[in-house]
Amino acid sequence: MSDAIKHECGIALIRLLKPLSYYQEKYGTPYYGINKLYLLMEKQHNRGQDGAGIATIKFDVKPGNRYISRYRAMGSSAVADIFEYVQKKFAAVQKAYPQQSMDTQWLKDNVSFTGEVLLGHLRYGTHGKNSIESCHPFLRQNNWMSRNLVVAGNFNMTNVDELLQQLYELGQHPKEQADTVTVLEKIGHFLDDENQELFDHFKDKGLSNIEISAQIAKNIDVAKILTRSAKTWDGGYTIAGIFGHGDAFVMRDPAGIRPAFYYVDDEILVVTSERPVIQTAFNVPLGAVKEIKPGHALIVKKDGSITEEMFRQPVEQKSCSFERIYFSRGSDADIYKERKSLGKLLCPQVLESINYDIKNTVFSFIPNTAEVSYYGMMEGVNTYVRDFQKHALLNRSDKISDAELDDMLSITPRFEKLNVKDAKLRTFITQDADRQDMVQHVYDTTYGVVRDDVDTIVAIDDSIVRGTTLKQSILTILDRLKPKKIVIVSSAPQIRYPDCYGIDMSRMGEFVAFEAAISLLKQRGLAHIIDEVYQKCMASVTTPKDEVENYVKDIYEPFTDLEISEEIARIIRPHNLNAELEVVYQTLDNLHIACPNHKGDWYFSGDYPTPGGNKVVNRAYMNWMEGKNIRAYFSV
Repeated sequence: MSDAIKHECGIALIRLLKPLSYYQEKYGTPYYGINKLYLLMEKQHNRGQDGAGIATIKFDVKPGNRYISRYRAMGSSAVADIFEYVQKKFAAVQKAYPQQSMDTQWLKDNVSFTGEVLLGHLRYGTHGKNSIESCHPFLRQNNWMSRNLVVAGNFNMTNVDELLQQLYELGQHPKEQADTVTVLEKIGHFLDDENQELFDHFKDKGLSNIEISAQIAKNIDVAKILTRSAKTWDGGYTIAGIFGHGDAFVMRDPAGIRPAFYYVDDEILVVTSERPVIQTAFNVPLGAVKEIKPGHALIVKKDGSITEEMFRQPVEQKSCSFERIYFSRGSDADIYKERKSLGKLLCPQVLESINYDIKNTVFSFIPNTAEVSYYGMMEGVNTYVRDFQKHALLNRSDKISDAELDDMLSITPRFEKLNVKDAKLRTFITQDADRQDMVQHVYDTTYGVVRDDVDTIVAIDDSIVRGTTLKQSILTILDRLKPKKIVIVSSAPQIRYPDCYGIDMSRMGEFVAFEAAISLLKQRGLAHIIDEVYQKCMASVTTPKDEVENYVKDIYEPFTDLEISEEIARIIRPHNLNAELEVVYQTLDNLHIACPNHKGDWYFSGDYPTPGGNKVVNRAYMNWMEGKNIRAYFSV
């Protein structure tokens, strides 16, 4: 993507189903669990550049000994920093106690991060704050083992104000307005309730407090706690949690907005945000990795029993299509096919934009994430050329000459890597004029491929959010090659609306499609719609969220997709560009064809999968009208 945006967090949960000695004997290391956690997190490094954290829990630890370990770090190297910290601990133990360092029971008794349940998190911050306190996992601590709670997740809630009010009414006083706090405290409250109910039940039976603690740990109803906790949540979420005594869970929102995959055998249960990382880390086939069902929680009890239980009634599945277009790694078998399909489905529009002039067109892509859709576009263009040649040769009534035959067979699409991203170039200069000059050089180009004033350049990107990098860098660099025309192709449809379920894309003013629609309203004497939408949004503030509509759709209603694309081309066109410029977007229909099982398209269509989404988009529009450059929701 040319416009970098912060997006989805990632999780990794491991539950060792055998004693630690089993892994020592079979795999030759007592650190099997922590090593696998590192691999799972490193393979999902694309999901978190702001920070990371891990937590582990040991089973059956004697009173007075620590059984929860946690470490967090900030920055793009957070994963490496965390595991370097852990490995130094292990290395120190091996040096000081060479005999005991291979004794799994001694390690468990004396060394941190040697537990049976391991949880990792990779963070992309969407709250604006980036501190160690914002990094998951979060702890809710208590002297009662079964009341301790560890939580980490990939989520945003749209109704944090409502959830906070509920906590106030319960008598709590959360320390900040953030969805992580509300989730942690909500689960924690009902965990406390469950503990108290079980305590009273077993106390009535005459058990001692020590006996009651064991019975509570055994009988806690995890699904009941999650059902009560999530009753009023509105958002997209995959949330993992561990109770201090050892029960663990991963829960997924009722619309399946956020992803969650798992694998289980007789040795291990593992859950991650992406499927290929499990396949790679454990060398298992595609079919062995399953997806947690929407509205369900995968629950593993301390005794090792595993169930998938519904905590909220699933609704129509609206899994995030941006996961398929951009966020998730393209090494997933289905995502790879879908991204190729997105590129291939664009071919009719692309061919029309170049007037089917294959000979005088150079096809390329904007690195690095658009490469797979580029392969799909290549496939589509090659198919068109073969069909064109076949039709021309088979439907001739006269004999073709050798020269004509050579000319027909010489039609070969030209696929070149024109854009090169210089990852090492950092725009650290603070003065605007100097910094903008540096931004122009983040990308470089390949010279000597495009013919001056003859060739058209077609460059595919996976999506266009703001268009800033196109305007400040890519288009200027491509224009140096002196093409007759530049066609920028987006494998995603026009991004028109904010996301409120995990992506850092929540301000209306960030979208060039919105800027284009506003511009067209003013040009065509329809500026009154801008204020009318604002009034509707204002009036909806006190409306129950289930009754709120997305009034921002009215901004786009007067215009066709093509009209908005043409205005986008005008907006992102650098003032000194010599080539003709056209912008081509994917259609919503083709998006659904390419990604049939991931129909969450609210950022393109405005059709939000939860009621809170409509309130957020209206609030985002109000913020824009009022000149407030802030997010329309609270999150971490």
